[in-house]
Amino acid sequence: MYLSVLTLPLVSCIIVGLLGRFIGTKGSTFIAVSLSGFLFLLSSFLFYEVGVCGDIVIIDCFNWFSVGGLTVNWGFLFDTVTAVMLIVITSISFLVHLYSSSYMDGDPHLTRFMSYLSLFTFFMICMVISSNYAQLFLGWEGVGLSSYLLINFWFTRVQANKAAIKAIIVNRFGDFGVMFSLVSILYVFNTLNFNSIFLILEFVSEYYITIYIWQIHALSLISFFLFLGCVGKSAQLGLHTWLPDAMEGPTPVSALIHAATMVTAGVFLLIRSSHILEYSSTLLIVITIIGALTAFFAGTIGIFQNDLKRVIAYSTCSQLGYMVFSCGLSNYSVAMFHLMNHAFFKALLFLSAGAVIHAVADEQDMRRMGGLIKLLPLSFSAFLVGSLALMGFPYTTGFYSKDVILELGYSNYYFEGLFAYWLGLFGAGCTAFYSMRLLYLTFIGETNSYKRVIEGVHDAPIRMALPLIILSMGSIFVGYTFKDLFIGLGTDFWGNNLGYVNNLGDVLLLEAEFLPAHIKLLPVLFSFFASLVCFYLYSEFHYIFYLGSSTSFAKLGRFIYSFFNKKWFFDAVYNFYIVRVVLTFGYHTTFKLLDRGIVELVGPTGLVRTFGTLADKIKNLQTGYVFNYIFFMIVSVIVYLYFLNFDLYIFNSLAFPIYMLIILQYFYKFSK
Repeated sequence: MYLSVLTLPLVSCIIVGLLGRFIGTKGSTFIAVSLSGFLFLLSSFLFYEVGVCGDIVIIDCFNWFSVGGLTVNWGFLFDTVTAVMLIVITSISFLVHLYSSSYMDGDPHLTRFMSYLSLFTFFMICMVISSNYAQLFLGWEGVGLSSYLLINFWFTRVQANKAAIKAIIVNRFGDFGVMFSLVSILYVFNTLNFNSIFLILEFVSEYYITIYIWQIHALSLISFFLFLGCVGKSAQLGLHTWLPDAMEGPTPVSALIHAATMVTAGVFLLIRSSHILEYSSTLLIVITIIGALTAFFAGTIGIFQNDLKRVIAYSTCSQLGYMVFSCGLSNYSVAMFHLMNHAFFKALLFLSAGAVIHAVADEQDMRRMGGLIKLLPLSFSAFLVGSLALMGFPYTTGFYSKDVILELGYSNYYFEGLFAYWLGLFGAGCTAFYSMRLLYLTFIGETNSYKRVIEGVHDAPIRMALPLIILSMGSIFVGYTFKDLFIGLGTDFWGNNLGYVNNLGDVLLLEAEFLPAHIKLLPVLFSFFASLVCFYLYSEFHYIFYLGSSTSFAKLGRFIYSFFNKKWFFDAVYNFYIVRVVLTFGYHTTFKLLDRGIVELVGPTGLVRTFGTLADKIKNLQTGYVFNYIFFMIVSVIVYLYFLNFDLYIFNSLAFPIYMLIILQYFYKFSK
């Protein structure tokens, strides 16, 4: 059963990808959806055995490779962290497969799309069940490859090509961090196996690596590289620019990437490596600050975006910031809990957005929607549930994890904790504002669509509606159901699978449980206030805030709007100071100087030019006279014998050059 969790998505990918042209689109979708559904059932049984019953399973299959003293086995680790991740991945993957069978119906490349979805699921599962960092890195790179293929699925679109290339190039920086962390781990521990590393951490906690004249704490260096990988994959501040552009792929791809696979990989890496991170207090502070900045930064951008999917994409970036700064506060269980909760309501939001886009003739600009509340009642209900869970409305799934993360920041009592708390609090207000804005512009406000579009509006068919209903139920009840099991006081669900040094995480969780009521209610009040402000502004002063300020502060209003709408000018700065410089260097140096210069000088073109000129000179020796040919033959024989050290007096004497000159002079005169 355990190995079937890995093999089923691979079998689905191979069958659908290679035999899809023979079994047709219906056969391909049936196989992909059926196997993904069966995979979810297996993961549910596995969650019961491993998570509820506490039976941790380790499987070593065979030797993968051996280099010197390093031996890496192809093995699997099934603990509570793996069990929770498998539930998230397989449930969202199954619903996305089912949803895609209807959403992508009519696409000529549907079988390829289903194959890519199964491949994505396979690599993500390969990453989360790995028992060593080498196998984890294989799944890590496979997830990046799958995201490139899915974002670029409609490869005839230029924007899809650009978005896919941008995603894979930006993630290269994070991948380099993971590679450097693997090298550092290998240098310090001489192994890549999780259990072996975590067992001896205490004995190398004071180990330092000498680089030139600097002494660097080994575990801090490893933690830094691991966090760099998380920054790239989970779109934290600095390497976040690929995430909104990834919306160029089909909507089911966005749901899978943002809810269960691509962006959760970085947070999973931090949680899996939590034992190492706990020995670097300085880096934990950095992780907390970067996560809080990301939560606030992405929230402010989401308010001013007009593309339906991009608003939800920036909400993903913001929620990932909450997970990361929870890891920085040593509360990995709360981060994992929010990761699971977020998967349900974020998948619900994206799939609901897909239903709306599908209904309004593929329109994604919210300013061209409106008035759909009566035409799309199911999609509106799903959107409402997802938005309420996202903004942390009481007793929805997001409320049980997001508010706990903010309370942990307040309970820290250090600068980084309070800094994360207040930025997270303002980020929660921004989340509520753009969630209400999204609902108002799409469903509640007056319509701005064309008549022909409104006449063709239709709600989601059954295969698209069923995932929305299931995810809506999950967005309401999952948080309440699993709160006590995951983060309840005294729970032993996680065991020793998460890193705790000095039990700081448990202390903060206990402090957060007994905070004053007004502190606990503050995030909810912020969300309510931001929602009411948004609704009031867009209902009373619709066109002012719709197109920009028209008051005497028009210039300031336009600057503020442009600043946030253009994503704090991150893309502009990157394009001007990095991308343009690299492209200019690549053209003038590596292309013109190296490729067309040095390489062509000593390469094919250079050889042709050199030997071509030499051939032009040699052909003049072809006079057609016999005595000239005899002359060259004799000279060639003499030279050949000379270099063979032929034992003749004439070759051993110093007069040999003189003899050659006499012969050459004689034949030169004779040829005249």
